Amino acid sequence: MKASRIPKVLFYLLLLPIVLGLGAWQGWSWWSWASAPPAGTQTGTAAKPDAPQNSAVNPQTVQIQIPEGTSAQQIGEDLHAAGLIRSLTAWNLWSRWLSQQDETGSFQAGTYELSTNQSLTEIADKLWRGDVVQSSYTIPEGWSMQQMAAYFEEQGYFSAQAFLDAARQIPRDRYPWLPENLPHLEGFLYPDTYQFSGELTPQLAVDQMLDRFQQVALPLFEKAQGQTLYNLLEWVTLASIVEKEAVVSSERPTIAGVFARRLREGIALGADPTVEYGLGIRQTADQPLTFDQVRTPSPYNTYINPGLPPTPIASPGVASLEVSLNPPDTEYLYFVARYDGTHVFSRTLAEHEAAQAAIHDGRDNAAPMPSPTPTTSAPAASPSPTKSPASN
Repeated sequence: MKASRIPKVLFYLLLLPIVLGLGAWQGWSWWSWASAPPAGTQTGTAAKPDAPQNSAVNPQTVQIQIPEGTSAQQIGEDLHAAGLIRSLTAWNLWSRWLSQQDETGSFQAGTYELSTNQSLTEIADKLWRGDVVQSSYTIPEGWSMQQMAAYFEEQGYFSAQAFLDAARQIPRDRYPWLPENLPHLEGFLYPDTYQFSGELTPQLAVDQMLDRFQQVALPLFEKAQGQTLYNLLEWVTLASIVEKEAVVSSERPTIAGVFARRLREGIALGADPTVEYGLGIRQTADQPLTFDQVRTPSPYNTYINPGLPPTPIASPGVASLEVSLNPPDTEYLYFVARYDGTHVFSRTLAEHEAAQAAIHDGRDNAAPMPSPTPTTSAPAASPSPTKSPASN
């Protein structure tokens, strides 16, 4: 009896490695299938490893949104429903393994761009690291809040009014450097290209632009303390007018110098862009400002009101900000725009009027002049340095 039991024990001992090997092979076979990219099989199904596969399926890119607080189980269900993973069971096993390896980590919320030719582990690692989709928007130098608002609405991010509402909130609790009693954030929304993930909201856009102003522009002002005559609001306001007037970069210092000199000497700036801003219009070569528009009372009308307008009129770039900190001295008091964007600078009113006449004569020879238009000296006591070339 005892002798007959030995072969049985030996048999089971010999059988055990075979069973374990077969089990391991089956487990590995299943995992290899379950974690493989779905591309090449019918997406969205969890077919068995030995099930017949369809003809190859081209890889597809799928965008997945993971809200804050979504569980690993729910993420797996969403991925499976989208055809991005083959097995929900495999996902749950891998999620637990990741949690054991990194107890402080988790799947990150956001928008992801995933592909059906990515394996389960590649997708899981991407979500664990938080490699979200990055989108971008660009705010050009010289744009006003109204232009930004229209852009965001045209791009489908949010309504123009929603942005304007956000830009009229002054978050001095988070940005204590903002001047007091600002009616809006015009001029402090720094023009640049911005990256974001997920949904872009009006508040996020405003915060990004204020953050960039704080990073780029504010240090320039702080470094120039004791060297500039302007406070923060005056500096950004002057820079915004320079930004709107300067089309050719090489003329920027001279334009800033003209405005700075007129401020020192108590001469009205007479800057067309300030009138346009106050009236909410934009002049063109064929439709320049009229007499009535130039004489329309407005806090921003620098033909009527001495000094700077109450707020900036646009978002100046770094070049205009730098040159406006301490504008260079200049012999000029006037300038008039040519139709190519350059300007003719003049020392005296007589030179200025002659330059205007020459430019007007050139346009008269090319096309009929629109009328009526403002004179070069509206108001007469403070002739404008910046009249459009279509002015009489």
